[in-house]
Amino acid sequence: MIGARPERVHVIQGECFVTDKQDAVLTTVLGSCVAACMRDPVLKIGGMNHFLLPGGGEGSGNNEAERFGVYLMELLVNGLLKRGARRENLETKLFGGARTVQGFADIGGKNIEFARHFLENEQISYVGGSVGGDQGRRLEYHPATGKARQFLLPRTVAPVPRPEPRVPQVPASGELELF
Repeated sequence: MIGARPERVHVIQGECFVTDKQDAVLTTVLGSCVAACMRDPVLKIGGMNHFLLPGGGEGSGNNEAERFGVYLMELLVNGLLKRGARRENLETKLFGGARTVQGFADIGGKNIEFARHFLENEQISYVGGSVGGDQGRRLEYHPATGKARQFLLPRTVAPVPRPEPRVPQVPASGELELF
């Protein structure tokens, strides 16, 4: 169909989407989260996930598994394999992992480290992307071609909150009782 608009699918936190549609465009918005964009270039199928936290969420409730990297990376790989992708053909681009809040743990950095370690352990080819920094990203990924475009978002690094000093309350009468 000439002039047909591509199918756009927005992948939100904790989701994974796999497609074999040649005109599909997968989108997401990332801060400290990481999105893995994975595909089989021979079959021209691919997908994207969007995880909040590294690892597998040891010690967290079962209903929180979708927030963690291990669950979503496995979901993406298995989704591709179910559609006929071959593990040895898989290639991945990683995006996100920004440090958007200074003074707290660098969750973005831990997400990046986890994703790279996962790909290395699973012997899945890492072909690039854009990770780290201090800006969020809006991402568009075309699984059939492997092309990705990112748009950096304005910096929103929040200052570390400082506690206000407590001033002792003095009674309105001016009297103060000491113990």
